[in-house]
Formats: sequence, structure tokens, C-alpha cells
Amino acid sequence: MKTLLYYFFKAFVKTGLFFYSKKTTIIGSEHIPKKEAVIFTANHPNGLIDPILIATHIKRRTNFLVRAAVFNNPIIAKFFNSLGMMPIYRIRDGVQQLSKNEEIFNKCQLLLKNNKTLLIFPEGTHKKDRAIRPLSKGFTRIIFKTLDNFPDTRINIIPVGITYQNVSSYPSKTAIHFGSPILANDYYDRQNINKSVKHIKELVSNQLENLSVHIEQNESYETTLANLNNAQVDFTKVNEVNSLIRNKKILVQKKRSINYTLPLFLLIVLNSLIPYSLWKFLSRKIDEVEFIDTFRFGVNAILFPFFYCIQSWIIYIFWGWKMALIYFFTSFLLILLYTKLSPTPPSK
Repeated sequence: MKTLLYYFFKAFVKTGLFFYSKKTTIIGSEHIPKKEAVIFTANHPNGLIDPILIATHIKRRTNFLVRAAVFNNPIIAKFFNSLGMMPIYRIRDGVQQLSKNEEIFNKCQLLLKNNKTLLIFPEGTHKKDRAIRPLSKGFTRIIFKTLDNFPDTRINIIPVGITYQNVSSYPSKTAIHFGSPILANDYYDRQNINKSVKHIKELVSNQLENLSVHIEQNESYETTLANLNNAQVDFTKVNEVNSLIRNKKILVQKKRSINYTLPLFLLIVLNSLIPYSLWKFLSRKIDEVEFIDTFRFGVNAILFPFFYCIQSWIIYIFWGWKMALIYFFTSFLLILLYTKLSPTPPSK
């Protein structure tokens, strides 16, 4: 039952993402081993939409660690558990809660021992800055404990860089780059744990800095970012943008393109007035920009289809099933056309 629920939800979410994202570029998925244990280590710029996007573009069933706060509701927690999500507790959740991580880490060890996959965000927190932050050592602890208890397990670490054209804007483009596998077994020295931790963190961090757009967080960070934003570069062309950053090239400022699809957007709003108004009301309660995409996608993936079904039913009562079907599919077609044809909002 859990497997069926997982793949149904994955198909539902992937379909929703197709209507939500202007373009999602996937590079390097051929690097993912088909049978051995894998830990995906990804950067974390954009709340819960990060694991959702990555997991739906991996063919293998993926388990992942997410912030414990989303498990506060017992019903939601049960649902998330069935989808392979596991809570990870931090000091901000309460010092007494940290002991619960031991049970979670043990589950992770068993997953790896059974050649499953695990998605981790070693930066620890989400932040939309275009930089790879220092990595925590939690993921190395899971790896080393697994190798201690199950030494025959081959554990592949695959860094994953996720880059958005503009975090929190709709529609936006996204690039997901899977890096080269790092066989953790080759870098684990039981006699020198600290050296092993440092070495693996460096290997992962170095790949992440090339797999996503990375600007060193020093005194020139804001200037570099403004230069790129004013030139309206396509951040999803990661290699090209990182080359511009390394060469410190001054770019020509570009004007914002005209949104010729605005009439289409207004038509969608008119057709979706109730769900759109509900979203605008709920969006005022989001206090972290990194969670706007998460809630916008989650709320609208449920509200819009639900209201389209109700409105189609009303049309069916008055004009029959043919008109109801035409209306239902036209409603989704309008959203798809707007998502794919409208210009990408400029990065901020």
C-alpha cells in the first residue's frame, strides 16, 4: 500500500510540476547507480520544493530527511512517513528533541544497507543565496556508522546542484545537475575519522560549487549578484554563469521583456477567482521567501483542480457533459500555455 501511495503521489506531483514550471533541465542523471546504495547530497535554496523537485526526477524510489517542524501535525506526519520522508531535529526544535535523531539515523543505515537511496541537504537550512554554504557533518556520520555496522555496503555519494532562475517566482526555470558518484568506502579511514569527514565534505562541496551557481560570500557578493541580475542572465545555464563569475566579467544591463501573456493570466484569474483569492490570502501568512514556492505549488495543485471539478459539474448540470469536458480541459490548457509561454520573471 505504501509503495502504491508513493508512486501515485509522485505521478501527481510530477504532473503538477509540469504545469507549474516553465522548464526543468535535468543533467547527469545517468550517473545514478541503478542498484547500489546512494546518498544524494543537495544544496538547499528553496524550502520543501527542493526535495519534491529532485525526488520526482529520480527514477529510483527516494527517501529523504526534512525539517522536523513539518511533522508537527500527526496526520500530516503519517502521510509524510508513507512517502519516505523522515524528520531531522535541530537545536531550534529543542535540545531534548535531538535524541530522536538517533532513531532516524538508524533507519538511514538500514536503508543504505539494503541498497536504497537517501536524499540529504547537508547545508542544514534553506537559504536562497546563490552560494554553497559550509556543509554539516551529519551525512558523513550516517555513512560511517553504516560502514561500521555493514562494511560490505557500497555507498555512493552523488552531489546534486539545484538552481532556480528566481526563487519564489512563478513561472520559473530550474536546473538539476547530478554530479559524479563518490564511493564513500574509498575515503573512510577508521583510524582518522576527522580526516575522513573533512575529505568527503570537501569533495561534495567542490562538486556542488560547480553543479549550481556559486558566488563566494565575501565583500563582492552583492556586486556580483547585481551584475548578473541586471544582465538578466539565465541562471539555469550553470556552467556559463559560473564562468562569468570566475572571470569577473562586467555585463550589459538588459531591459525587462514585455509580458505579452498578461491577458491570458487575467483570463485564468477570472476563471479561477476563488482558488486564486484563497492563495493570495494564505500567501500573506508566509514569512520566509524560501517557502513561497512550496506553499504556492502545494495549495494550488489541490485548490485549482478541485474548483475546476466543481465548476465543470455545474456546467454539466446546465449544458451537459460535452461542454463540461471542454471547459475542464480548456481550464488546464490555459494554465499550461501561460506557464510555458510567459517570460521568466527577472531574478532578484
